[in-house]
Amino acid sequence: MFIQTEATPNPATIKFLPGQDVLPGGAMEFKSLEDAEASPLAQRLFALQGVSGVFLGSDFVSVSKADDTDWSMLKSMVLGALMEHLSTGQPIVLEGANNDSSAISEDDDEIVVQIKQLIEERVRPAVMQDGGDIVFDSFDDGVVYLEMRGACSGCPSSTMTLKSGIENMLKHFVPEVTEVRAVPA
Repeated sequence: MFIQTEATPNPATIKFLPGQDVLPGGAMEFKSLEDAEASPLAQRLFALQGVSGVFLGSDFVSVSKADDTDWSMLKSMVLGALMEHLSTGQPIVLEGANNDSSAISEDDDEIVVQIKQLIEERVRPAVMQDGGDIVFDSFDDGVVYLEMRGACSGCPSSTMTLKSGIENMLKHFVPEVTEVRAVPA
């Protein structure tokens, strides 16, 4: 097994590409060992000293490091843990784990449906290429609230992405949108 790595816009996060499905059609984020009870893979990664976050995408794993940790040591340990876990066929997430997404529900009004469709079709694929995710949280009085995950959470360029990219696009296609804000982590 050969696992490729890619830098992300967030210097504290590296994207690992194992060349196989990780979480097809979904994404999950874990911010601590306690959060990771649904994922044996995330638990294994949190067992490594210096891991501060794990994000599972459809075909990648993004790992974030603590501020006092250097990638020169941690990267090879993460690669080893990923190889061991994936090559032995152990589950990545347990059956029935909530693969939460911002799917459209029948309770959503027309504006929220438009916003969710735009985020799902135009924003999330690009953001996932950078090892992160952006998920719709809510729409209130013209303001769209989005949750930043994976490499996007804590990324220095995420504010610019929100304001210059996503906010401008949503305002263009959905005139009722006046602003986009990140939900505090």
